[in-house]
Parts: sequence; C-alpha cells; structure tokens
Amino acid sequence: MGNGVTTATAKAARLALMGFDVDGVLTDGTLYFGPDGDEIKGFSSLDGHGLKMLQRAGIEVAIISGRSSQALARRARNLDIEELHMGVEDKRMVLGRLAERRGMDLSRAGYMGDDVVDLPVLRACGFSASVADGHPEVLARVDYVTGKKGGRGAVREVCDLILRAQGKWDEAMAGYLA
Repeated sequence: MGNGVTTATAKAARLALMGFDVDGVLTDGTLYFGPDGDEIKGFSSLDGHGLKMLQRAGIEVAIISGRSSQALARRARNLDIEELHMGVEDKRMVLGRLAERRGMDLSRAGYMGDDVVDLPVLRACGFSASVADGHPEVLARVDYVTGKKGGRGAVREVCDLILRAQGKWDEAMAGYLA
C-alpha cells in the first residue's frame, strides 16, 4: 500500500477530480440479475453521501465502469453525477480526457478501483485507492487501502480522507453540527 497514510494524504490534498469504479467499489461486486435479465445493484447510502460531500466541496466526481447498467445510470442521476462513463475498456484514457478537458494533468486526478483491470488508471493518476477486499496485485500498488470492503463504506472512507487532506472536513461537517 504505497508509502502509507501520510503520502496518500499529501496526494489527496492535490485532487480536483476523483473517479470511481463500480463493481467491487461502489458495490460489493456481486452481480444480481432479475428474471428479465435486468441487472440489480446494491449501493451504500454512506458512500453516496460521501460522493455528495466531495461535490459540495468542489471536487468533481466521475464514475468510470467497465459495465453498463440502468441501475448505475439511475444511481448516478440520484447523486447528480454528470460524468458517468459506462462500458469503458480503457479507464485511463477516459480519466485522462476528463482531466485534459479541465486543463489539468493526471496528478490532480484520482481513481479508486479494486481489480487488475483498474491498474492502468490507478498507476497513471495522482492518487490511487482500493477497497480492503480488492485484488492483492491492486492492493500492493495503490496509495491507500481502505479498512472497509467494497459497497460497505469504503468509498465514504476515501471521500472523508480527501476532505480532511484538503482542509475541507470542518466546513463539510459544519451544517450537521450546528
């Protein structure tokens, strides 16, 4: 896991854009299919609120997934996430284009993934994170590994880390503690 929390915090402090994988990160990775073949996904409300907190703090959120599903499209709409990219084979290219369109290099962008298909984007961006139950090859190469599993608060843990690293935690919490 990178060089520990201090390095991860320093890298997270630079972020203006944070991308997230879906299956295994925003969900527990289990794929459910209804009788008509519709995909059903379970999302953590803690994770969702963390994503909203990032957005409110001025950090853009993107979802970049190798799979496509109506459930994911609906969840992204619920969270007002405009940068939803589904059915993506080259996640690094997509994150790179998002950063380029914003006039920044990848050092100001981060990504959270869990499997070896995420390694190219995780290795290219300025901050990388994975879930506690991610693939061992990923866990060995990211800046931060959560204490929580995918779909079970891991995304929220990373959102909180980013907000704290950027000195935005107190402001993010102020409305809840008034």
